[in-house]
Amino acid sequence: MSDRDCTALLQWALPHLNHRWEGYRRVRRQICKRLAARVDALGLADMPAYRKRLEEDLAEWTALRATLRVTVSRFFRDRGMFHALAQSILPALAELALKKGEETLRVWSAGCASGEEPYSVSLLWTFELPTRLPALDLSILATDIDADVLRRAKIACYPASSLKEARPDWLAQAFVKDNGDFCLRPELRVPVQFLQQDLCEKIAKGLLARLVPGGCLILGAHERLPPGSESMVAKSETAGIYWKTASGDAFALQPPGHFYNGAS
Repeated sequence: MSDRDCTALLQWALPHLNHRWEGYRRVRRQICKRLAARVDALGLADMPAYRKRLEEDLAEWTALRATLRVTVSRFFRDRGMFHALAQSILPALAELALKKGEETLRVWSAGCASGEEPYSVSLLWTFELPTRLPALDLSILATDIDADVLRRAKIACYPASSLKEARPDWLAQAFVKDNGDFCLRPELRVPVQFLQQDLCEKIAKGLLARLVPGGCLILGAHERLPPGSESMVAKSETAGIYWKTASGDAFALQPPGHFYNGAS
């Protein structure tokens, strides 16, 4: 399976997923190996055959999106962001929560990958903020679409390379060595709960909720509505054009008075 065919497939498919080829150039070999495995799993001959499959099977775009996913994550990867979290953002949010009479500050880590980000917040809260926020608990919901990375996140053991930006004194207090990896102590995992969730699907559902009755949603040929979209009727599934019913009941597939009624 040639590198040229894989590159041609990527350059064709990526714009359909709102991705840029430039962002994948450096990891092309890794992605092409995954694509080759996907082609083999489908029993297809080559990349042109896979392109034909994509053109004929909209569901395959979901599998392709997962195949293209590249995860680069480390503890405290963006130092500036975590400094801002510790010095201003978390204290301000905590103060607001306390004024509301709440006992827990809730944080959502969307696209959490292997857990480095939510666990970094847990470390901040434990080692940086306890004297400033003694009356408040922390609860972190960490979500990702990839079940494999979530399994690794729950295990919470990481190579040294994932921890190179963490403070050495925190490493000694927060992790124990196990077969060359650094495993987060159980008490620091407690605030974090993991949930498999497709953020794009969640956004789509929110968009559908905002669309007014009689409104039109145009997704394009390579996108699908999420499950639970019974209020939407297809004008053309091939083109990805849907109308929202007036009352949740299906009506004739004729557009309302205006082609686009917009979101409320």
